[in-house]
Amino acid sequence: MTAAKNFFEKHKTLALVLGIAVLLVLPQLTRSNYIRGVLARIIVYATLASGLNIINGYSGQSCLGIVGFTCIGAYSGALLTTKLGLPFLASLVLTLALCAAAGFIVSLPTLKLNGMFLSIITLGFSEMMRLIALNWQKLTNGPLGIKGIPNVHLFGWKIKSGAPFYYLALAALLLVVFVLNRLLKSRVGRAWIAIREDQDAARSLGVKVSHYRCINFMTGAMICGTMGVFIAYYYRYVSPDMFSLDEGFNVLSMCVVGGSGTLFGPIAGAFVINLLTEGFRFASEWRMVMYAVLIITMMWVRPQGLFGAKDSVIAGQISWKNLFARKKKEDGDVDHIGS
Repeated sequence: MTAAKNFFEKHKTLALVLGIAVLLVLPQLTRSNYIRGVLARIIVYATLASGLNIINGYSGQSCLGIVGFTCIGAYSGALLTTKLGLPFLASLVLTLALCAAAGFIVSLPTLKLNGMFLSIITLGFSEMMRLIALNWQKLTNGPLGIKGIPNVHLFGWKIKSGAPFYYLALAALLLVVFVLNRLLKSRVGRAWIAIREDQDAARSLGVKVSHYRCINFMTGAMICGTMGVFIAYYYRYVSPDMFSLDEGFNVLSMCVVGGSGTLFGPIAGAFVINLLTEGFRFASEWRMVMYAVLIITMMWVRPQGLFGAKDSVIAGQISWKNLFARKKKEDGDVDHIGS
């Protein structure tokens, strides 16, 4: 583990190229449309988790209602296509603008809120979007959802589910990661991280906290709204039950497992969570117990996630024996102080 870690630190570019090569080859390793479909969903969820990670991981805000933006994106893409007959790219661009506006509106009442209060507002927003989709039957067809969404047509190519859609989603993921990497190295990204570390200190140094928090929310909303369009075109159907609060917590768990505040953590978390739930599908509802056990184990062994800080058992910095010795020493110090 230590050797692999040192190799990655010394050869980041090579590791990145190898990682992209593996992602490109994955669908060709199987002829099963089911497995290719699972891989495509993993890539979509990885991009969704990256959008949430921008809000929670890099600016320190607490958003639990990210699927509200995904719901807006999915229904916008579906309606623009089925009602107005717009092609994929046109519906995608219009949805981006709509989700940016939605992110701006949602961010306004949250600019002076943090922690639990911010979480409650975003949860309420998410549930409100689902209820609007459920009850506005003239527009959204209510609980029956919107059917008959066509396949993606892009530059004369008809992209169906499976491997073609996987590569389309992968292109979107790589573009999002590239843009976020450049953004995080800019003045905007540095401002987000400063706000995350100490909001008051950032404000005292001249950082316009409200301004940058607004931009942060809009960025996450656009990414998640884009993936809403992808979800609509992938399933060729959208309904309100696809955007429940459970779905939001599912995306959040990918950030937690992979590591918030890292570029590649959400991608790793998406693979781990989705492969776990698909691999244990035979266990029915018991797979959710395994899901919970994974989250609890991660919180105890490596709360910073797979791609977080390195001082943990999984990263190879300390052994299980040293971990328990350290915990015993800490407990002894506490007892000594108390006496």
